[in-house]
Amino acid sequence: MRAAVNQKLRTGAERLANWLLTAETAQGNQGALTLDIEKRVLASHRGMMPENLSRAFSTLVPHGLANHGVRILITDQSALQPYAAPDPLIDAPE
Repeated sequence: MRAAVNQKLRTGAERLANWLLTAETAQGNQGALTLDIEKRVLASHRGMMPENLSRAFSTLVPHGLANHGVRILITDQSALQPYAAPDPLIDAPE
């Protein structure tokens, strides 16, 4: 149910930003993360086509993200956080 609400209430870039912040936290809050899945699989899991994932990454650059293939740098977490639009009703652990 939360996934459906997430997909309906957020843009693809917001869903990606939210996922990246969550994944970065899971990998130790180092300001960077390494994608451990293919981008086409990530796109599918975020409810978008691969070309839309690429556009979403581009959209996030001015909001503190640098995309280097499988290595993603969060250059400004304070700018990315509000863009990700975290919501405790959608994002709280189950």
